[in-house]
Amino acid sequence: YEPIDNHLIDCGSSINNSVGDRVFLADNSNSNILSTPHNIFASTSSKISLAYGSVLYQTARILNETSHYTFSIKAPGRHWIRLHFFPSLYGIYNSSTAKFSVSSQNFTFIKEYQPQNDSYLIKEYSLNVTSDRLVLTFTPYANSFAFINALEVFLLPQEIIPEEAIVIGLSGGKKLLQEQALETVARVNMGNETVNPGNDTLWRLWVSDGAYLIHSYLVKFVSNITSVEFRSEGPTNYTAPATVYGTATKLDSELDPRTKANVTWIFYVDAGFEYLVRFHFCDIFGKSIQRLYFSAYINSLLVYENLDLLHMTSNTLGAPYFIDAITGVGDSRMLNVSVGPSTVGDPYPNGILNGLEIMKISNSRGSLDVLDSISSNSPISKTEVVIVGLTVGLFISVVVALVLFLLCRRRKLAGGGCSKVEDNFAVNTLSMGSKYSKFGHRFPLVMILEATNNFSENLVIGIGGFGKVYEGVLKDQIKVAVKRGVPQSQQGLAEFRTELEMLSHLRHRHLVSLIGYCDEKNEMIIIYDYMEKGTLKNHLYGSNLPSLTWRQRLDICIGAARGLHYLHTGSAKAIIHRDVKSANILLDENFMAKVADFGLSKVGPELDQTHVSTAVKGSFGYLDPEYLITQQLNQKSDVYSFGVVMFEVLCGRAVIDPSLPQEKANLIKWAMKLQKSGQLEEIMDCSLIGQVKQDSLKKFGEIAAKCLAEHGVDRPSMGDVLWNLESLLQQQ
Repeated sequence: YEPIDNHLIDCGSSINNSVGDRVFLADNSNSNILSTPHNIFASTSSKISLAYGSVLYQTARILNETSHYTFSIKAPGRHWIRLHFFPSLYGIYNSSTAKFSVSSQNFTFIKEYQPQNDSYLIKEYSLNVTSDRLVLTFTPYANSFAFINALEVFLLPQEIIPEEAIVIGLSGGKKLLQEQALETVARVNMGNETVNPGNDTLWRLWVSDGAYLIHSYLVKFVSNITSVEFRSEGPTNYTAPATVYGTATKLDSELDPRTKANVTWIFYVDAGFEYLVRFHFCDIFGKSIQRLYFSAYINSLLVYENLDLLHMTSNTLGAPYFIDAITGVGDSRMLNVSVGPSTVGDPYPNGILNGLEIMKISNSRGSLDVLDSISSNSPISKTEVVIVGLTVGLFISVVVALVLFLLCRRRKLAGGGCSKVEDNFAVNTLSMGSKYSKFGHRFPLVMILEATNNFSENLVIGIGGFGKVYEGVLKDQIKVAVKRGVPQSQQGLAEFRTELEMLSHLRHRHLVSLIGYCDEKNEMIIIYDYMEKGTLKNHLYGSNLPSLTWRQRLDICIGAARGLHYLHTGSAKAIIHRDVKSANILLDENFMAKVADFGLSKVGPELDQTHVSTAVKGSFGYLDPEYLITQQLNQKSDVYSFGVVMFEVLCGRAVIDPSLPQEKANLIKWAMKLQKSGQLEEIMDCSLIGQVKQDSLKKFGEIAAKCLAEHGVDRPSMGDVLWNLESLLQQQ
């Protein structure tokens, strides 16, 4: 591929350097590409071996003031921009102290880059260039500097990025991409093989899928590169090379036609963004197996049902094919991709994938940086708060005034005066005409607004996928928690109804109590008991709250276990919580645990059944892997999640911590490894040192490990877990 625009810069170098068949030009003081107040060249003695060529990482350009790289553009269209960073010691400049942003064409690529370790970083972006030049701006923070090792800017073939793609989920429709910037966050080759840039037509690195694959025992890796046959009317080798289309990860069902499992890969991405996901497919199996039929999913949402590859490629074996889809990612940061059995065709369940690309889409702020993410957790500027506050306040004032006027007018017409507002709402719940009236007391919206000071941001005590939770005070000075769902959300509406249905029928001292709800003006508001001490999660990590004692932690585990045991056994049909995590265990003023958030709960199987089949929902890190694969849910899925919480309680850290070394990033993998070797004290919360007896620690670890058994049938019931924890507390 020889692009019309092809700018390759070896930053800080005084000579041109070759990487494969490409030549990176020297970034010297005579260059008219870079505009910077100071020409600072740097080099490092650190050596690194990389697929892109280590020569690019021996020199760097140091930018201690705002600087601009300007590239001439001959052909308008979408261009790739690759930024190469290698944190190291560059003379007197230690890159660990660097802090800077990178932007182009009103898009923010990087808002606050600070090297966290000595690992190299390649950031790849694409944007549609319509002018005759492209400017990259590096802006260092005060008393800091920026650095860059190499730059690539080149025109892309038209077929690489679509002009639009379907949006999966409830919103549906299509999204135009022409005016969006994209960032590549994952490029994966299936078949457990890596494809290096030298073997790719566009110098891309395709990493092996092994690190992302859940349960490799379910799959078979296949390689048949010679069978790939590019067609003139289909994807080309620019879309992906034959080395990608010629390898695949396949559901291994040949020995058991009853296999009903999805092959799933899990990726961590930034919350609050939409993502373009490209599935690459190619039937490289020839006539060795029958016609392939399977379905594809993103986060359990159907992307394509009963895909027939041969039909899509005009009955050409080995012909590549791809599907693009867009999905949003919420606070869970989890994006899982699955392929699995179809409901038609081959009696043997199938599911294959050859390659996968995930690209982040710039948001309404024109940013691709997580610090600018638009999510329930994103920070809001003071200006935005003032504007929104004034707008909402004015709107509410007008509405309340209008309501008061109409009420007074109606009372006067009936021969009476205007009474207090609350008197007008003192009516029987059933007469309100709500479709949810059977669920308890229905509060008028004006009363909720008064209790929460018009949903003041200062009263927010929690944020989740459903919406925000506010501290409120009712007329009788009773404190309540007010959970307000995101308006017009169909998913939120389903969770709202589910939670009301569950809580209206459940009463237990270790479950949060429902006080009432409000569905006026399409609001989705649930009012609960106020829990003085907040979430268990906040007492374990991520806040400045005092550390819990070992006995407090055991009591909390026992309380939560009692609540879950009641859910599983307290009614004719078991109720499966489906989102057990430390953030959904609340603590009252005495640190008594209560299980909360029933929006994802599901009624369990009949007595003569082992499970219910349902789309996978829950929180990443806590999900039962067996449920994730089979989509078959039962009470043992809650048991698995509770086992995760137990290790959280013991270790006082997050389940997933990407800032830690790879072997320690996943708490469960790390804890289970140490549990087997009898070294759990190594990851025990340091505040617990001296409080936990050795026998107690060993027993606690054994209970948690049993909860985390790979197969649900090998896990204890919540009743067994509760009994063991209560015995442990007595021994302690």
